[in-house]
Amino acid sequence: MRHISFILEDEFQVMGLAALTAFELVNFDLGHEAYRLSVMSERGGTICSSLGIRIETQPLGDFPDTLIVVGELIPRPPKPDLRDYIARAGRESRRVAGVCTGAFAVAEAGLLDGRVATTHWAHAHLLQKRFPLIKVDADRIFTRDGNIWTSAGMSAAIDLTLALIEEDHGTALSRAVARNLVVYHRRPGGQSQFSALLELEPRSDRVRRALLYAKEHLRNPLTVEELAEAASLSPRQFSRVFAEETGQSPAKAVERLRLEAAKAMLEDGRHALDVIARDTGFADRDRMRRAFLRFYGQPPQSLRRNLRAVQEEDESGDAVVE
Repeated sequence: MRHISFILEDEFQVMGLAALTAFELVNFDLGHEAYRLSVMSERGGTICSSLGIRIETQPLGDFPDTLIVVGELIPRPPKPDLRDYIARAGRESRRVAGVCTGAFAVAEAGLLDGRVATTHWAHAHLLQKRFPLIKVDADRIFTRDGNIWTSAGMSAAIDLTLALIEEDHGTALSRAVARNLVVYHRRPGGQSQFSALLELEPRSDRVRRALLYAKEHLRNPLTVEELAEAASLSPRQFSRVFAEETGQSPAKAVERLRLEAAKAMLEDGRHALDVIARDTGFADRDRMRRAFLRFYGQPPQSLRRNLRAVQEEDESGDAVVE
């Protein structure tokens, strides 16, 4: 039986505790207590979340198999005793993870120096500035470097937890837990924290409807006229409103959607480049290659090679970025 312990401080973010349910479901599915779960704080007792919800915690004790440090909406340095405990856990525990801004506490403990790490995108720049020895990858769902794991914000804690479960019990059980949680079974490795639809952030339902239409019909030409029809606007009105709400042209936004879909297919690893170009509406490999160079700074072939290298590192237990 493995002991999984979560560390909280006052003002902790409740979403970070969602990972507890994933471990609970492992115990349920296996029919025995594969994981013993506990929640700790520096002194024990009642800890209050940023929402005002209170939870009872145990004082710091024996080092667990896996220590998970839960983040806060506004990251603060941990108190000295807690920082020292996390630092020792890097040696005594099999794994240490910082979820969301929990990466800041793990960094304060010195466990991220020289390692790859991530955190919520809104705090990634601060993490890098405050801890220049960390290789902060602000665009990842979660990372693993040796026995230290970090995740992006909010729901990414579930992705990290499913990866921990997969390491312990294999893909089949991790997938079963994901089904019970009604979530995707580990978002594809390297998937960005961002999505094109979130970045564009249209204000009106009409523009949002056009973007959703585009995402679902990438193999179409997706001309201004086609998108305007989906938005129930004239082409001229649509172009004007689209630029006002998103800050870019419809053509640029469509290319971003195509790139996002093409990158996901590359990560999947099962599709030839010609198929990816066709299914995402680039028409041919050369046009897709030029778009990748403009946006990612490397062609699809190089991106695919890099992804394979990451997968090989995952299998060898070295640094992994996902």
